Amino acid sequence: MFTGRIEHSATVSEVGEDFVRVRIDPGIRLAVGGAVCLDGVRLTMQSAQRGELVATVTDETRRRTTLDRITAGSSVHFELPLATGDRIDGHLVQGHVDGVGKVLRIDDEPAGRRVWIKPGERLLARLVAKSSVALNGVSLTVAEVLKDRFSLVLVPHTLQRTNLATLAAGDRVNLESDLLTRMARDGQGPALLKAIAKLPWAGHLSGPAGVQKVVAQLADGGGVVVWDPTLEGEGDVVFAAERFRPQSMTFLLTQVFGHTTVPCAPEVLDRLEIPRMPGAGDRQGTLMHVPVDLASSPGTGVSAADRAATIRRLAASDAVPGDFLRPGHVFPLAARPGLLSERKGHTEATVALCTAAGLAPVGVCCEVMRPDGAMADAVDLEQFALRWELPMIDVDDLARWL
Repeated sequence: MFTGRIEHSATVSEVGEDFVRVRIDPGIRLAVGGAVCLDGVRLTMQSAQRGELVATVTDETRRRTTLDRITAGSSVHFELPLATGDRIDGHLVQGHVDGVGKVLRIDDEPAGRRVWIKPGERLLARLVAKSSVALNGVSLTVAEVLKDRFSLVLVPHTLQRTNLATLAAGDRVNLESDLLTRMARDGQGPALLKAIAKLPWAGHLSGPAGVQKVVAQLADGGGVVVWDPTLEGEGDVVFAAERFRPQSMTFLLTQVFGHTTVPCAPEVLDRLEIPRMPGAGDRQGTLMHVPVDLASSPGTGVSAADRAATIRRLAASDAVPGDFLRPGHVFPLAARPGLLSERKGHTEATVALCTAAGLAPVGVCCEVMRPDGAMADAVDLEQFALRWELPMIDVDDLARWL
């Protein structure tokens, strides 16, 4: 999480196929694996040393931001994430770009410079006059919102401290609407104070410290959010099956809305004689197995309590094939033997997290959907994580640091 209060700029020294190398002030302290915001785009630092960092840039990031045209010699806005005790002077910036806008016109005014920008329709619907917006990572105030465009005013201080003075008509810019304004408009006002109070330990985390936080949360029986920007472009809520309770199942059904599955180490499914489902499977290569119910359950297997009991039994070391009816209402998936080193999917991430937490290699995952039925994107996911006080981590961070 960032503030959009830009105090530093940086210079791009090299652009590679999947990275960008940036020169910064030597006095800035960096941490390998930590997050950094460059021109409003949240990235993870591959390496960091005095006066220089290398950040990962995926194809997905290039498609959705202006980093597709960044070149050596470019000046970019630079910000490190909030730490405990930092003041919030600006607004909460996630670094998940909502969209790329086009500068239509720039007018000089007595109080500064007015910039008119045309964003995408979905982003325009999120903007409110006098609320905040991040423009290339800089926290600014929306002045006007019209039918197909909005304006903001760059005051002299902003023009002096950022590179926005170089903007010209036709330029493309990264845009992100205000997180708290969105939460308020979505009826989540009571969650705002909770979201602020939990920073920076809920929401999007990164690096070794973020991975440790996620593992600890899972070990305590809590849920975490795992974001997969590449393979599926979706985020899942993950629990450990060994600690799974009916109230967690209820949460998945009533707040998360996706399809709940149970990723397992392949040897678990072999031992319990739960076979593969016939057919070629989905486009992501998910290894689906025959759904099961707990044989000893008096119910139909559908209730939150019945499903939680079935899931916990799948994780039990003394479980045997006769404990389960086939087919049923709980859907096991087989993780690849090499886990994240073999496939960076939610199935493998779930089992890897359970293993790292010292628990049975069986977990629970469920895709996060919006109430309108669309899959949650990175912006929606962090809003969801903050609302429910859950840590969120990228699958790439898990692959690098677990």
